[in-house]
Amino acid sequence: MIVPENTKCECGHQNHIGTVLCESCGKPLLEEEQASDLPLEMRYDGIARRSQKSNPNLIDRVWSFFSSVKIAIYLIIITFLTAMLGTIYPQENTFINKFELDKYYENTYGFSGKLYYMFGISHIYDSWWFIGLLVMIGTSLVICSIDRVLPLYRALNKQQIRKHSQFILRQKAVFQYEGISDADAWTEEYASHLKKRGYRVHRDPDGSALLAEKNRFSRWGPYINHIGLILFLLAILARTLPGWQMDNYIGIPDGDTVRIEDTNYFVKNEKFTVDFYKDNELPQELQGKTRAKSYVTDAVLYKCVSDCNDPGKEPVLEEVEKHQIEVNKPLQYKGLKLYQFDFDLTPRLNSVSPIIEDKSTGETYGPFFLPMKDAPTHQEVGPYTLDLYANFMEFALDSEGNPTTLSRDPNAPAFIFTVKGPGLKAEGEPYMYFPMQKDKVRFAQDTINRELADKVEIRVDGMENVDFSEATTYLNVRMDKSLPYLWIGAAFSMIGLIMGSYWQHRRIWLRIDEDKLSLGAHTNKNWFGMRGDIAFALKKIGIEVDPKSLDNGGKSA
Repeated sequence: MIVPENTKCECGHQNHIGTVLCESCGKPLLEEEQASDLPLEMRYDGIARRSQKSNPNLIDRVWSFFSSVKIAIYLIIITFLTAMLGTIYPQENTFINKFELDKYYENTYGFSGKLYYMFGISHIYDSWWFIGLLVMIGTSLVICSIDRVLPLYRALNKQQIRKHSQFILRQKAVFQYEGISDADAWTEEYASHLKKRGYRVHRDPDGSALLAEKNRFSRWGPYINHIGLILFLLAILARTLPGWQMDNYIGIPDGDTVRIEDTNYFVKNEKFTVDFYKDNELPQELQGKTRAKSYVTDAVLYKCVSDCNDPGKEPVLEEVEKHQIEVNKPLQYKGLKLYQFDFDLTPRLNSVSPIIEDKSTGETYGPFFLPMKDAPTHQEVGPYTLDLYANFMEFALDSEGNPTTLSRDPNAPAFIFTVKGPGLKAEGEPYMYFPMQKDKVRFAQDTINRELADKVEIRVDGMENVDFSEATTYLNVRMDKSLPYLWIGAAFSMIGLIMGSYWQHRRIWLRIDEDKLSLGAHTNKNWFGMRGDIAFALKKIGIEVDPKSLDNGGKSA
């Protein structure tokens, strides 16, 4: 299609370059269109769009790329396929403990699991390229909308009542009639019957032309839908901002207070209680098996008001909420929700109070307090000083023999101290300490410490110096500030879909030249109803016509 540079119509209206039909009278501007007798392409009433420039520059090419519906569909399909990949195996954020996930995926799912983790599919929804796809879809929606809504607005805002005869007779619904003596009276009566069908009618001052329009608002439905989708995508992208979305898990032993990661909130497990079904309350096939009937966490939520991130100071906490957390009855505070997720009745070591024995003299010093979490980095015990070098919550050795930890829970805690004191080197000597006897034997503590094991010993005397928690509760921590915006976007999208699906924009143009009537009509869909409206008004004015005879290429539905 060759677009003429001079787009001034014979009616005197100067059109934008790229316009196919005159914005004022509707006459085709292209020579091939003027010579044709096929129904006109009425999309945007022939108004020029930026994406259809004949000599585009670089910006126009980028604009044209993102304004393409085909490109938008490809982007959506690619995004859906990549999103489906993320559902093959669990995502990383679904795990309570996130240590050595590479080994977990490989050991659990084999070679495919290894590749799943290696290529980052295990956290696909947080990856830069998945977010990039969402940004490209959003950009396409914005540019598609702007590229089409502005021409559509111009087309509908500049509608002229008297249209060119070629414009009228090349619509998909057409009617011609001769023998009208009084044009003004005829159009007035015809307009009155169209009004009964819900049309808004505009008449030419001399009464020889008419424009009837119905349900124009439906044309904006797709763009309202686009606005909803854009809001929806922005809300999803907002989840990547710090503090906007959270879905984590925390384990809290009885009586312990734990910080909620990436927030200034702390939660305390004052007491955890669990009630089990009795055998007579269970079906026969489940009798003899332990089944929890209910489990409750008496939780207190604190907000840190000062010294929140200073490792050398105890944070100052202020109680903000207290609640008994049960299944489906979370603690809620300003968008933060703590759900009861699971529990563990295995006793867990909270702290020990060991002593230090000088093996050469037999003298003991202490005890000193050693919590499993947040242990002091420096302690003085009698003539000895202990500087904490490393702390492993669940000690293990990796494939290369280096110490590592398997989780954040104190299942097999180990501490490495630099010890200074009588009979030891001035710079201190490393000493590995396992608080639990089974771990001391399992990992051969004395063998690891070598000669130092003959000089000093760190040990616990009596169970009164050991503090265990009887149970650990696991809470699911959720926060989603984007959720209201997701609902707003969904509401806009639904409104737009309803507007565009249940109503049709219908227009009827007619002009009377001497005693000859020319009538044309257009709708974006439901041509059967469109032709029915025309035939109804004609019948009321005394002209019987079969609606099917009005078809000039319009579809039946």
